[in-house]
Amino acid sequence: MLDNAMSRTLPLRASGAGGGVRRRISMKKYVLYLGACFLAWTVLVSLTSVWQPRLPKSWPTDYFDCRSHPNATNSIIEIARSPPSPPAIVPRRIYKSNGYLLVSCNGGLNQMRAGICDMVTVARYLNLTLVVPELDKNSFWADSSDFRDIFNVNHFINSMRDEVKIVRKLPAKFGRKTPDKSVKEVPREIFSMPPVSWSNEKYYLKEILPIARKHKVIHFIKTDARLANNGLPVELQKLRCRVNYEALKFTPQIEALGDKLISILRRKGLFIVLHLRYEMDMLSFSGCTHGCSDEETAELTRMRYEYPWWKEKEIVSEKKRLEGLCPLTPEEISLVLQALGFTRDTQIYIASGEIYGGERRLAALRAAYPNIVRKEMLLSPEELRPFQNHSTQMAALDYLVSVASDVFIPSYDGNMAKVVEGHRRFAGFRQTILLDRKELVNLLDLLNDGKLSWDQFSNAVQEVHKDRMGQPTVRKVIAGRPKEEDNFFANPQECLPPLRSRGTESRIPDI
Repeated sequence: MLDNAMSRTLPLRASGAGGGVRRRISMKKYVLYLGACFLAWTVLVSLTSVWQPRLPKSWPTDYFDCRSHPNATNSIIEIARSPPSPPAIVPRRIYKSNGYLLVSCNGGLNQMRAGICDMVTVARYLNLTLVVPELDKNSFWADSSDFRDIFNVNHFINSMRDEVKIVRKLPAKFGRKTPDKSVKEVPREIFSMPPVSWSNEKYYLKEILPIARKHKVIHFIKTDARLANNGLPVELQKLRCRVNYEALKFTPQIEALGDKLISILRRKGLFIVLHLRYEMDMLSFSGCTHGCSDEETAELTRMRYEYPWWKEKEIVSEKKRLEGLCPLTPEEISLVLQALGFTRDTQIYIASGEIYGGERRLAALRAAYPNIVRKEMLLSPEELRPFQNHSTQMAALDYLVSVASDVFIPSYDGNMAKVVEGHRRFAGFRQTILLDRKELVNLLDLLNDGKLSWDQFSNAVQEVHKDRMGQPTVRKVIAGRPKEEDNFFANPQECLPPLRSRGTESRIPDI
């Protein structure tokens, strides 16, 4: 462009005495032109530095560090409440895959959720390509929901792309059908196995990786508790957290309805969530029949024998109860809440499926706490219709409300109790009251037998639970007995801030 400008500015060389004058005039014009160009360029650079493009105010920039990686110290709850924003696409990690990992999850929502976190971690450690997990459709709940019906598939794949490649389905060349010598379609054999429970990373490296390399595709038919609670490299533990608290977002429909439930409850003030695990499947599986009639006990026993994968059949209910291995009954929970100091006007959201015995068993609890609500009471039938007959999707709504509540109280330490407890720790150590059922059963029996006054009972209950409020703590490790030690997902300490000195956070709040 400068050459063109010069050709237009400088005239052709002329002969004669006036040639020198014309050249001097042309040179002055040329210098003026260059000066104008330089000035214009300076102004343009200055304006560009001022007029920098700005991200929308709703973009959660604080959630990402300078490398666009998620910042796990920020509150998941606050991020979830921010207005929708374009997803940040992290750079793809390039690696040579050692094969494909198919997984079939087993159990309810939260058991499958924990299993998915473990399987993503295993795939990353072994440099495998993960196929979007299949969910359990054959358990007690008989829910036909697929992964995409519960979780945001695009977010799941994109948010983990800098760690592991995740694909929606197995490539055609590894399909379940392959031609034989007669050019007929026959089912392709895929190597399937359940990984050994509570295994460490060395098991997967030495036992599983050679199988994956040999067969190119490996299928895990179970995912529950297939990775150890403790003893894993901290990088793997943090990856389990990242999957759980960042990658596993529910579908927009579930998130929106969950937000509406939380908003309705918030408008009425503070609220607690009671995870009342007093459903038919829990009572039948555990053999806990305290407070049930003879007919109900027989019904629960028959059901237990109808499910062959429930290994324990002959169960002495009262023995398990005294050992603290049974969920508290609605009547027992009513007394415990009053002893803990929750007043009659406390707003209580019950997170559970259908309570065994229905309203009859809830009568004592509702008499003590009339402000008891469930999602079916807060949402219209039209809003819940898409989720009907899909217990896993309904459980996802309860999960969102449980994580956001002011206080979370599980009546039994099942999978939902553990996963929600850990999520609330990660979200800033939100208060979770972990009931000591063994101590409570003893105190309740003493109260019912007239051996304790109400004040003695209440003081004892509060004393037992003063250090069971979800405060920062170290996971309990029991070598060789992983079922008895603290669950990783209940207390993901590797992903949490350092332990603080104990202060007044154990005090039961005035709700």
